[in-house]
Amino acid sequence: MTVPLDRHYSVELQVSAERVSQLRRIVAAHLRHWSLDPHVRPVCRALDELLANVHRHVGPGTTCVVELRWGGRRVTVSVADDSARMPRLLPSGGGLSRVMALSDSSGTCRTTEGKVVWFTRYAEAPRTAALLPRAPLPGVRAARTVPLAALG
Repeated sequence: MTVPLDRHYSVELQVSAERVSQLRRIVAAHLRHWSLDPHVRPVCRALDELLANVHRHVGPGTTCVVELRWGGRRVTVSVADDSARMPRLLPSGGGLSRVMALSDSSGTCRTTEGKVVWFTRYAEAPRTAALLPRAPLPGVRAARTVPLAALG
């Protein structure tokens, strides 16, 4: 199977419950289209956490940019907003702790406009094996094929 070197989806949105739900469906559809079905649930749950953090800590209606990228081995999801306030781990176990539990790596980065919070999951392309002809079992004769014209 040949895998394109880079699959990418990006969207700018104002964070609201309706938009988060809509974006979750869009991200799930992209992952399924890329044959990454086992990653739909954990990626969408971690993305929900990042967007909930933007809504809760930066403010409702905040505009952010969500990017989804898959290069054949890792899915990376990032959320950029215009707040300079950096996220932190809370002792309650939600938020970034949940993102960390659902991903292989995560991090934050300041930008000139605010910050980016991201996570990655190992997601290698599924391998498809060609079906090999089966050898006949010992002592069993192979079935004869009859041309369709002979069946009359």
